[in-house]
Amino acid sequence: FPQTWEDPKEISEETGCPGDNDPIDVIELGTRQRPTGSITRVKVVGVIAMIDSEETDWKILAIALDDDRAPNINDLADLDAHMPGATAALTHWLRMYKTAEGKGENRFGFGGKPQGAAVATRIVEETHEAWRRLLAESSGAGSLKRVGSSTLLTV
Repeated sequence: FPQTWEDPKEISEETGCPGDNDPIDVIELGTRQRPTGSITRVKVVGVIAMIDSEETDWKILAIALDDDRAPNINDLADLDAHMPGATAALTHWLRMYKTAEGKGENRFGFGGKPQGAAVATRIVEETHEAWRRLLAESSGAGSLKRVGSSTLLTV
């Protein structure tokens, strides 16, 4: 999974809100309990476009490659078939979890509907490119240079 960043200067077409200035969040929906922050190889199966405090806060839905169900889950339809109600329960929890602190409900892009693997992969790629631009701006990297017959990209 590449490094990502939700650019607060870019307004998402899907949510109408800027990025939240953080990496995207990955929610691993497998059957094994893992420690927070663990490094786990995953397969992207969907995305939820959450709007939190008027900022886009992407939630990538994934399953660990070593999960017993991973070979059968490649998209949201598969997830719903093999884990009925998981997507709906997660979306409901993401909508409501801040109300316990007295805050309002979160909103969602895409008309409130989670999107499949193709859209999720596009979001990962777009936010990875935003991270690369951020890195290039802050370090002077990101430039192309010809060296002999090769083109080198400084990252």
